[in-house]
Amino acid sequence: MPPKATQAAPQNAFLTLWKAYNDNTSDRLKFIDVFLFFLMLSGIVQFAYCILVSNFPYNAFLSGFGSTVGQFVLAASLRSQVNPDNKDEFKDVSPERAFADFALGSIVLHFFVYNFLG
Repeated sequence: MPPKATQAAPQNAFLTLWKAYNDNTSDRLKFIDVFLFFLMLSGIVQFAYCILVSNFPYNAFLSGFGSTVGQFVLAASLRSQVNPDNKDEFKDVSPERAFADFALGSIVLHFFVYNFLG
């Protein structure tokens, strides 16, 4: 008979994961993670508003949600490029170059979003 799971086991696993994240992740990556979390929450709020309240200016919803998803993808790409654990995969990309790619991609993304609004 397998041992009974206790309530403390998932809590201990979460605390262990949180401690390892705080100890092993640089401040730069934590800042990007907070931005990714904000973008995720923003997308959830926009989608919930569209479902629960109204999607009357549908172009506005599509622009806002597309902007959020696009910015999330660009920020996730930035995070993977500046992560020191991924140096072998991005040998030729410096953190400054990765940020320049992120900034240029963001400008192009928001240019298209602005034009889609009409």
